[in-house]
Amino acid sequence: MKTRKIPMRTCVVTKEKLPKGELIRIVKTDDGVIYDLTGKVNGHGAYLKKDKDVLLKAKKSKVLNKYLETDIPDNFFDELNNIL
Repeated sequence: MKTRKIPMRTCVVTKEKLPKGELIRIVKTDDGVIYDLTGKVNGHGAYLKKDKDVLLKAKKSKVLNKYLETDIPDNFFDELNNIL
């Protein structure tokens, strides 16, 4: 039986390569910035590890603003924190 390849992605905060299922994709769309739990939304994306500490580091360092080239409001991180 053939084993399936597990897609690996890199967290923009920790720079760890992790399986795609262990990360949250943050996507810049025409309507703004959204979080993509399915991993299939069109747009430019960045990945964050599903960890509250990593989320706090991303909020403090504003690393997503750099990667997505847009301003991300603080309430977006609060909403994302409630999901985790």
